[in-house]
Amino acid sequence: MNIQSEIRKGSYFDSVVLMQLQRALLQLPGVLDAGVVMATAANCTLLEQSGLLTESAGGAAADDTLIVVKAESENAARLALAQVDSLLNRKRAAVDAEFRPRSLEAAVRLLPAAGWVLISVPGRFAADVARAALKLRKHVFLYSDNVALEDEIELKQTARAQGLLLLGPDCGTAIVNGIGLGFANRVRRGAVGIVGASGTGLQTVASRVHQLGAGVAHALGTGGRDLHASVGAITAHQTLDLLARDPATQVIVLISKPPAPEVAARLLSAAQACGKPVVVDFIGYPAPARQLGNLHFATSLNEAAELAVSRLAGSSQPALPPASALTGKWLRGLFSGGTLAYEAMLVLQTTLHPLFSNAPVHKSQQLADALHSQAHTLLDMGGDEFTVGRLHPLLDNDLRLRRIKQEAADPQVGMILLDVVLGEGVHPDPAAELAPVIAASRRSGLEFVVILIGTEEDPQDMQSQQARLEAAGCRLFTNPSAALAYVCSRFGPATAPAAVPVELTALTQPMAALNAGVESFYNSMVAQGAQCLQLDWRPPAAGNAKLADVLAKMNKR
Repeated sequence: MNIQSEIRKGSYFDSVVLMQLQRALLQLPGVLDAGVVMATAANCTLLEQSGLLTESAGGAAADDTLIVVKAESENAARLALAQVDSLLNRKRAAVDAEFRPRSLEAAVRLLPAAGWVLISVPGRFAADVARAALKLRKHVFLYSDNVALEDEIELKQTARAQGLLLLGPDCGTAIVNGIGLGFANRVRRGAVGIVGASGTGLQTVASRVHQLGAGVAHALGTGGRDLHASVGAITAHQTLDLLARDPATQVIVLISKPPAPEVAARLLSAAQACGKPVVVDFIGYPAPARQLGNLHFATSLNEAAELAVSRLAGSSQPALPPASALTGKWLRGLFSGGTLAYEAMLVLQTTLHPLFSNAPVHKSQQLADALHSQAHTLLDMGGDEFTVGRLHPLLDNDLRLRRIKQEAADPQVGMILLDVVLGEGVHPDPAAELAPVIAASRRSGLEFVVILIGTEEDPQDMQSQQARLEAAGCRLFTNPSAALAYVCSRFGPATAPAAVPVELTALTQPMAALNAGVESFYNSMVAQGAQCLQLDWRPPAAGNAKLADVLAKMNKR
């Protein structure tokens, strides 16, 4: 047994060519194993673990192609390496049969209808290719991984400012106007739109929707880091807005691994305002409820697909009477019931951020001083700090009445949420005390919402309590979930929409694309009937990183 290696200095081949060359070497007589890789540290480690890393290969740099052959004899190994050029030339001959432009600019001249650029070049070059695509005002499907986080943020911000989509980096899947990009399943067209920060999650839901007899309008990957706090779900917000405006999409599915809490709050707030049913599966993220207004929370990818299909024929939620605009930006919840306060925290934390309480769900939500609210605040006024030497607020409204006045006097407060609990042993007539204070505290832009807990059999006369509270100006609910859904909807999207909305033509025009990188993506698109042009992409400076940096600096002058 003998191992021989060869280093091709500064030579670049895309990953598909490397894979094909490795497979071809394995078919040669006497060859036991082979490795063909760009000589990065990670790839060399893998070769070493496979027993293929030779001492001479240690001189290879990350920009070099490393070819290693393990054979039955030294002669067989050397004969195999001698055929590398012949094997590569077969590939080049097939490529040379059709002209392939080297640059995006040249490719656009050949296929001016192209609205998308697919990028699957090595990560250290991918950001520059994406910048060039955005400069040409093309949407980008960025499959490449190992793109620096700062580059991702910059690229997404640039795309958003121009009304363009940048799906990725590390975006493996998308379906646009019936054409699959990257790793996509063949699914029937339909009315379910999908936004996914998980490629295989997106594929799973799309496939299940198909299996359940429905179809997919569009499925848009965002890249795995899009819902991280530093990125802020830029692409998720864009694609959600786009599907909300798309007439072919009736139901939207949001899929992600656990997002940053503040990012989830803003995205779910935008989803509530989108005007369509939205199924949410944030994998590993605790669902606040089964349903929250137009939001339907799933606990698995399969359930997300089932909910989406069921909502296609589902009834819409009854519309509530219109309410005047809130002028304050903060919610203050003053609860007499501890469990109601905690449930409200669980639900409202999904869309309101930052949210604080004296009974927090997470330590980061702990209110510094229960006597003074900050941002969105929910208080359990039956907590120990409020009941030392006092009756419970179910019996004594005094502290709540004072706090209502305090919160209403703050112009930053837009809504005060209260629970009113009826029944045996509690205050005999809570509305008699609450209604006058609420009526006196009302002002333009401040809304009072009341959750009324009780029955018509209770001694307080539930109908009378409801009538007096509504007469004082309260919006009243007897269903806590409906009340909390309403609260979420009233505060609207926590972030402004994209400065330049993505035009619907991104989804509706016939697919035409340029492909830089993995050739199988090009072959797949052509097989689906899309127009596509494969670039003969080469790394700048033949892959020499130092020289490429020098050229980049010169080009900026």
